[in-house]
Amino acid sequence: MESHKIVSQDEWLAARKALLAEEKAFTHARDALAAKRQALPWVKLEKHYTFVSPHGPRTLADLFGPRSQLIIYHFMLGPDWEEGCVGCSFLSDHIDGMLPHLEHHDVSYVAVSRAPLAKIEAFKKRMGWRFPWVSSNGSDFNFDYHVSFGEADKARGKALYNFAEQDYMSDELPGVSAFYRDDQGNIYHTYSTYARGAEMLLGAYAMLEFTPKGRNEQHDMREWIRHHDRYESAPQAACCAHEEKA
Repeated sequence: MESHKIVSQDEWLAARKALLAEEKAFTHARDALAAKRQALPWVKLEKHYTFVSPHGPRTLADLFGPRSQLIIYHFMLGPDWEEGCVGCSFLSDHIDGMLPHLEHHDVSYVAVSRAPLAKIEAFKKRMGWRFPWVSSNGSDFNFDYHVSFGEADKARGKALYNFAEQDYMSDELPGVSAFYRDDQGNIYHTYSTYARGAEMLLGAYAMLEFTPKGRNEQHDMREWIRHHDRYESAPQAACCAHEEKA
């Protein structure tokens, strides 16, 4: 950072205005892309799924509550895992504050993992989260939405993830799926996104990108993100130089 270009206020203002024009173009492009996302065709669900919740069995329809729209976060916490994925936990730290706003805008939010409910509840308590979180253990849900993978995938070293065959990475991977329920009770799958597609939920990343060091990571968040109860007591300066990712 010491070698960064230093200029006068007038030069800075000219550069800032040039960047502002690009930022506005990006905002308009993002709005257009969001409109295309919302215009995607839907798939009517014919298969029924049951989840385990603290209040007993719940169907996918039950997860909507009184609302017509549902966002499901596919949280990486497998049946034999001792704790949730660090990246999923980082994302989940953003959720509780959103819930009242989502729920008053006709959207329910639920996290889903394949871990047994007792393991989910213990980790949720440890993290201090309040958002709804249910278990899909014993259901095909995670496999049908391509966020959990079986022994056959592991044996061949390949799995269908993010709409393409990929090298096998893990038995659990993250994603976000959206659903709509009409007045007749029909449920439609409207959207799913995986991998970096969920970064829009990471408000901390957006905040970091206002700063001169930005994300300050060479490869990905695993270089610095920890479960929020695992950080050192005193914040440390980041040691890695910022490198722009493709």
